Amino acid sequence: MRMPTYEYECLKCGRVFEIRQRISEPPLAACDVCGGQVRRLLSAAPFILKGKGWYVTDYPSESRKKALQSEKSSEKPADKPADKPADKPAGKSTDAKTASAPASPPATKPD
Repeated sequence: MRMPTYEYECLKCGRVFEIRQRISEPPLAACDVCGGQVRRLLSAAPFILKGKGWYVTDYPSESRKKALQSEKSSEKPADKPADKPADKPAGKSTDAKTASAPASPPATKPD
């Protein structure tokens, strides 16, 4: 069985150190270097997540599965290109203004 590691700080010399102790042992009272009073610090417990099931993608919900399936089906290429409509004949313009209006010369700047 693993013993937890506790972190202490000496109030006299300011030294911070770690010590492995059983949970049932009383906390340290004195610094082993200067003899000053020590206090136990709170620190994050280290742990490692191993194996499957720790990520959202490992066990998706039903709604997530449906969303993934719809994304895959929408990625299929379209049958017709979107930039060329099929009902208009190629090469003829239906706009009367652009077909008959002459091109205007570029504006010149007076000197």
